[in-house]
Amino acid sequence: MAQTTPTPNTAAAAAGATTGKTTIADSVVSKLAGIAAREVPGVHALGAGAARLVGNIREAIGNKDLSQGVKVEVGETEVAADVTIVVDYPEELQKVAEAVRQSVSRAITELVGMKVAEVNVIVTDVFIPGEDDKDEAEESRVQ
Repeated sequence: MAQTTPTPNTAAAAAGATTGKTTIADSVVSKLAGIAAREVPGVHALGAGAARLVGNIREAIGNKDLSQGVKVEVGETEVAADVTIVVDYPEELQKVAEAVRQSVSRAITELVGMKVAEVNVIVTDVFIPGEDDKDEAEESRVQ
């Protein structure tokens, strides 16, 4: 039985590559954008209230969702992303948002190899250290 292989086009063959198509799933782009956003100093968490709650439950059972709080639209050559974040107090919100925009844009450009149409950053909350401790202390007073 004869084995057939795809025939590369001449330009690709000269460059040492074969022809074909690469498809990158939206979920992969979301995950890379989420990782890039989490790496920015001042970002406490990604996602709004309900998404963070579900994310905390998933993380507790060892199944962290790295794309939480990230929505992407992937076109033929461009990507648009919406990233929802919670910022640590007392970080400057605009500076953290711009750093997230830069980090996500760089990840999409370098790792995915696509142009970035836009990166929208939505700040939904500010995390204040000690707030959770205060709530627990009040609960323990009443028995």
